[in-house]
Amino acid sequence: MEIVAKPTKSSSAGQNGPRVTIRDVAKQSGFSSSTVSIVLNDAPLARYVAKTTKDRIQATAKKLGYRPNLFARSVRSHRTHTMGVLVFDMSDPFCTPILQGIEDSLYKKSYLPILTDVQNERSRFEAYLEMLLGLRVEGLIVLGNWLFMDVDVLSDLAKNRIPTVMIGHELKKGPVSTVIVDNEAGSRLAIEHLFRLGHREIAFIRGPKGLGDSVPRWRGIKQFAEANGLVLDPDRIVDLPESQHPMTGFEAGHALTKRLLDKGQRFTALMGFDDMSALGAIRALAAAGISIPQQCSVIGFDDVAPASLCTPALTTIRQPMSTMGAMSVTIALEAIRAEHDSKQFTPLHRRLAPELVVRDSTAALGTVSLEQTEYPGRRNTTRLTRVLLS
Repeated sequence: MEIVAKPTKSSSAGQNGPRVTIRDVAKQSGFSSSTVSIVLNDAPLARYVAKTTKDRIQATAKKLGYRPNLFARSVRSHRTHTMGVLVFDMSDPFCTPILQGIEDSLYKKSYLPILTDVQNERSRFEAYLEMLLGLRVEGLIVLGNWLFMDVDVLSDLAKNRIPTVMIGHELKKGPVSTVIVDNEAGSRLAIEHLFRLGHREIAFIRGPKGLGDSVPRWRGIKQFAEANGLVLDPDRIVDLPESQHPMTGFEAGHALTKRLLDKGQRFTALMGFDDMSALGAIRALAAAGISIPQQCSVIGFDDVAPASLCTPALTTIRQPMSTMGAMSVTIALEAIRAEHDSKQFTPLHRRLAPELVVRDSTAALGTVSLEQTEYPGRRNTTRLTRVLLS
């Protein structure tokens, strides 16, 4: 016998007619509303319902086009199965693989991400945070600007008992768990790679002083240099500006490298703070007629998508960004379960190992000879020319 939907008067009107309710499914399947509710909501008592009964109820619900009222269910269960995700700037290529890891992990756990782009604005961050708390998200993942996570924000999260995980910056105190890459180890890998290739005259584009990653990355470089007798010439060291816009790194990398060249600084290799600044450096070197890696090796940090697509492909330090996203979900869900079960949860701090990815922008230093050349805007400047070992 064909099942025909006959919604009750209590059904709310929708765009395609009245919305099908549990009572409609109960009437058509021949079972009580309580039994139908237990089955369709997968309540604990559902394990005591016969399989034939479950199958008939579920088949009826599908035939009628029944959709559960998730809001009503969340009110009853105090669970929304939603995760707030705050991103500092989605236009930054660093964010994309992390978000993919977050989304894929949440999908597997039947959680819905509510994604917000705060665009590096504190007021927008605070407004979105208030909205997410108002929507009763079960947890928060912040891929973001650590400058916003001050005492007031941490206190507010603790007061609301919202499990929170931050990606990209380590907070050693407070209720927030963190997932970061080992920046010191990564910068050591980068400088060691150049050192092993024979480079000693190395230029550095350091990170902005206000950014949390800058200090540990420079510390890793200094530690390696001190241990191996490598001289870090201050005239070859430049700093990125404090701007938070993702394209600033490329533009500043280009401008800072051009400044080094215009001043006549000699270097056989350049290490960017990140991939975008390294890509900017490559653009400046190419504009000056310097071939890469034959005359200057360049290495970055992050392994964002453009790193493998540029010419030459960029040697870099890979952050396990998708893994970082997935791990943040795992930690957040553990904290949510603990909160739901009224158990104590101690914030977790995970530091992941980076990986050296060797591509075409670095090569071994061969026999070095000096030749006279002209850089744009500067005449009769001495440049290093490298002949690769065969």
